[in-house]
This record gives sequence, C-alpha cells and structure tokens, in this order.
Amino acid sequence: MLGLMQDWPLLCHKILDYAAAQHGKREVVSRSVEGPIVRTNYAEIHLRAKKIAQALERDGFKLGDRIATLGWNTARHMEVWYGAMGIGAVYHTLNPRLFPEQIAWIMNHAEDQAIFVDLTFMPIVEAVADKVTSLKKIVVMTDAAHMPKDSRLNLVCYEDWVASVDGDFKWKEFDENTAAGMCYTSGTTGDPKGVVYSHRSNVLHAMIASLPDALDISCNESIMPVVPMFHANAWGIAMAAPLTGAKVVNPGGMMDGASIYELLDTEKVSFTAAVPTVWLMLLSYLEETGKMLPHLKRVVIGGSACPRAMTQKFQDVYGVEVVHAWGMTEMSPLGSLGSLKPEYASLEGDDRLDIQEKQGYAPFGVEMKVTGDENEDRPWDGETFGRLKVRGPAVAKAYYGGAGAENFDEENWFDTGDVAHIDENGYMQITDRAKDVIKSGGEWISTIDLENLAVGHPDVQEAAVIGIVHPKWDERPLLIVVRKEGKDPKASDILEFMQGKIAKWWMPDDVAFVDEIPHTATGKIQKMELRQQFSDYVLPTA
Repeated sequence: MLGLMQDWPLLCHKILDYAAAQHGKREVVSRSVEGPIVRTNYAEIHLRAKKIAQALERDGFKLGDRIATLGWNTARHMEVWYGAMGIGAVYHTLNPRLFPEQIAWIMNHAEDQAIFVDLTFMPIVEAVADKVTSLKKIVVMTDAAHMPKDSRLNLVCYEDWVASVDGDFKWKEFDENTAAGMCYTSGTTGDPKGVVYSHRSNVLHAMIASLPDALDISCNESIMPVVPMFHANAWGIAMAAPLTGAKVVNPGGMMDGASIYELLDTEKVSFTAAVPTVWLMLLSYLEETGKMLPHLKRVVIGGSACPRAMTQKFQDVYGVEVVHAWGMTEMSPLGSLGSLKPEYASLEGDDRLDIQEKQGYAPFGVEMKVTGDENEDRPWDGETFGRLKVRGPAVAKAYYGGAGAENFDEENWFDTGDVAHIDENGYMQITDRAKDVIKSGGEWISTIDLENLAVGHPDVQEAAVIGIVHPKWDERPLLIVVRKEGKDPKASDILEFMQGKIAKWWMPDDVAFVDEIPHTATGKIQKMELRQQFSDYVLPTA
C-alpha cells in the first residue's frame, strides 16, 4: 500500500520560490567586487535568477550542461546558482586558490560549457580559457562601466546579459535526483575528484543544516557565510538561508579582520561560519582595537580543527558561543556539529571545553561509525580509534567519472580518510587523517591534539605536527611553529607549556620554527609539503 500524498519533487528552485513568497523583502547584503555595499532581497534575486535561466535557455544551454562559477560570496553568485539549476543545468564552483593548470584540468574533466567570473579572477580565466575545449561563453559578473577593456577573450557583461530578457520564465521540471551542482575535492593526493550533488540531496541538506542542533538558522537571524561558496556549498548556507528566510550578509572578497568586523557590526550579524584562519585574523583585529562583538551570538568553526584557545577566547572574552563542526565536500558538507546535548549542557570551564574540542555528533541524515583494520565496528567509548565512515542522503555514493571507487563499499559506507573515536553520547573527535597519524612504537599519536595544544601558547600563531623517522620508535612527532609577530618563544618554552597536558610519550621530540606553514587551496595544513621540507630532519632523540 502506498501513501496518498502529492508527488512534490525536491527541486532547489522551490527554495527560492519559497523565499520570494514568504520572505521577499528580507535583505541580502553583499560587499561587491567593485567596492560598494550592495543591497537586494529574495524577491529581486528570485526575479533575476529567472532572467538568468531564461537567458541561458535562449543561448542554447540545457539540462545537464555544466555552468562554472569563479566568484566570491555575493548576491550575483547566488542568482547564477539558482538560475542554472532552474533549467536543470549544473552549477560548478571553481576554487580560485588552485593553480591555473589545476583549474583547467577540472574544467575539462567536468566539461564546463560556460563560466561566470568575478573581476578579481579574470587573470585566471585569461590563463585557462584557451585550454578548456568545451567552453562556449564567458560572463563577467559586473556592469558595463567595469567591464575589462583589453581582453583578448569574447566576454559578456553580466548586467547587460541579465537585462536582455524579461524574466517571464517557468522553471523546468525534472526528477529530483537530477544533478544540481558539482564541487571538486582539493586533490591533495592524486587528481581532484568531482562530487555531484542532486536537487534532492541539496534540499535535504538545507533542511538538515537549518535544524536547531545544527546551524540553527531562522528568519530572525542575520547570517554571514564567510566560508566561500566554492567550499562545498558554503557549508549549505547558500540553500539553508533562503529556505528559512534568514537575512544574508555576503563578505565578498574582503576577508581581513577589519572588513569582517565592519559587516558583523553594521549589519548586526548574529551567526557566522568560517575556517579557523579567518577567525585568527578577526581576533587579532579585536585585540588590537579593543572592539567587542555586541550582536554576534554564535560562530560555527570547521574546515580544520578549532584550537581550544580560540573557543575559549570567543566565549569568555566576547560572549560568542562556538559550535565546532566537521564535514567534507563529499557530504554536502555537514557531517557533525558540536551543539551541546543535555548530558553536557551543565558543564563549565575546562570540562565544557573538553567536549567542545570534539567535532560533535551527527545530525539526522548522517550515519557514522569507526572501523578497525579488518573493517570491524569499533566501540563508541571515546577512546578506541578507527577509520571514520559515513553514509546518508546527502553523502556521495561515487565520484564523477568513477574515480576513487575504493572509498565506497557495497553498503554505501564512504571512507572519509579520517581517524576518529566516538564517545557514548555520539560525539565524534577526529584525531588525524589516516595518512597523517604518527605511529610510534606501535601506538598512534594524534597530530591534531598536539597542534591544538601548541596553539594555546600565547606566543604561537600557528602550529603543525608531522612524524619524523626514528631508529627505535619508527616515528616521533616534530612540532613546527610560526611565532606571533613580535614574539620570540624558545623550543623549551613551548614544550614546557605542553608538559603535563598530554601523555609523556606524546610529547614532541623537537620544535622547528618557520616563517609560514603551507596550506592547501581549502585552507588546510599541507602535511605532504612539510614532510618533504623536513625529509632530512634528524631528531635530537635519534
């Protein structure tokens, strides 16, 4: 017997229909690439997205065509996404922090038909356009007054192009499992791999992300997605915000502490999300200026492990709740969030921070487990490490083109490549990437725990830990440190600071100071490069 409910496919453009109907006047504020702050609303974005869909169809684009974007978080970028999805085309976010050769490879692999680009990234397009054989149209997301004047490419002005149609357009209808978006992994090992989101997975993920124990978004919020739209759907906010009717404040390309603070303050932002490196810049700016955060209620921090000292400062100094989160491009991307269950809600001080250091528990829609070397399930005891595996309606079941098939099993479990443990209340904690964990004397040492502890030293700006070959123990940890400007801590100072806070055998065997630590295009520490840099390093204990 089947239910007698209407067949209402979960299509992404229905989110924008809802936002326009119920929250049409809600503001979407953007720091434009041209400079000024631009204000629009969901009703206007809805109309312009329909114009984009109409213009795309007029120009010959159709169901399944890949439409690339190379842009910052702005209203224009949102319009392009929804306009492309409205004809069944596939938005494809490109990460401008990759090398041009990588971007060209990704565009060719995805067979991108068109690209919408911000002025900032025109040099990238100039470098790769001739190398992308499928590319038919280049639209510059600006007005006629700011169009590049000396380009050798056949460029289309976004505002003129949008104005060339009237918006009298009916969204296309198709199966909810139709592809909606693409995002490629950063490819730290091997070629980047394409993740293909469906309309169904995007809508379900937006609903999951909006839940109170997830991002907790409502129409009463003013939210600022600092995390870029080219980082796995801006952690779902580009869909969750219109789904709930929240006001959106887009920071554009200005990520420095002063610029972020300006928007947090003037737009009365109550919720924001970004990687730790962004918040390091903001906190430094606040310390220098003595300014506070009177409107901000909570911040979600993910992308890499949030240092304990950062959580403590946000909460104790600025009264801002920190929610630690974890996810992956393959998960759309939310996998877990550190909202406090009743079991932990009464904790204070270090006991509370101990829980907040964990990546949190999986929301509805994400199943999670840790397994051993023989693929056996390991217990949820908060201590037993294993390979972290996930599955769910917004988790990839394969990569585009069939690459990386070894990461998926017959029961749809996706091997994340992370090593983690889960406690009895479901809180997961990443202890390492499987390829980064240090194996010393047959036991595992978590590099992430050591890094977070070292960053708590007042004179340390950033820290990374890698394993160095040791004649007795196979590997031992080397702590690599970037000093804060104007500070000059010695190795002994940092090791003394860490003493007693971790097991003795976890203590780094040495400290190396560097001017900077290399990062991937998504802001994660590039351990592979560090291992190459220190390949000949000899530990004093060796």
